[in-house]
Amino acid sequence: MFTHAFVGLAATAAFAPRGGVRLYAVAAIASAAPDLDVLLHGLGIQYEDAWGHRGMTHSLLFAAILAIGLGSLVRGGSSSRAGPGWFVRVALLFPIIASHGALDAFTDGGLGIAFLAPFDHTRYFAPWGPLPVPHFGLASMFTAYGGRVMLLEMLWVWLPAALLAGVMLTTRWRRHRRTG
Repeated sequence: MFTHAFVGLAATAAFAPRGGVRLYAVAAIASAAPDLDVLLHGLGIQYEDAWGHRGMTHSLLFAAILAIGLGSLVRGGSSSRAGPGWFVRVALLFPIIASHGALDAFTDGGLGIAFLAPFDHTRYFAPWGPLPVPHFGLASMFTAYGGRVMLLEMLWVWLPAALLAGVMLTTRWRRHRRTG
């Protein structure tokens, strides 16, 4: 959950650094939102069901719908809900939300990700799974296994995301310094 939120923050810093606190908050929350599907388990939805964990809420369609909805609610420096500012917010939020399923596909367990749901419920994995599947629950983070998961997520996700954001921000800062 924290890794997905970090990716949302890093992507916003890299591609919309002046988006405002609201956009940063929405990006962090939206990038973790697909995991809300675990709450459906309490309603009798099973993991392997279309709405089960890593199913519909991890699909590209879900990412698009959520990005469009949130892009309409958040005004990241634009006074208009529609128009160029809206498109930029949606273009930022869609890959941030879709990154959730992409990152989960690099884990070493589970049933895979239903990227194409509801049109195709096949579950997919990346060809390489360097990330162990984290256990649910905050308490699991404070175990030896949870520490290993966090360390590997920092190595394979946090570090590259932070480097990308740093490079983009530095490039933007240098360009701004030269022009004025």
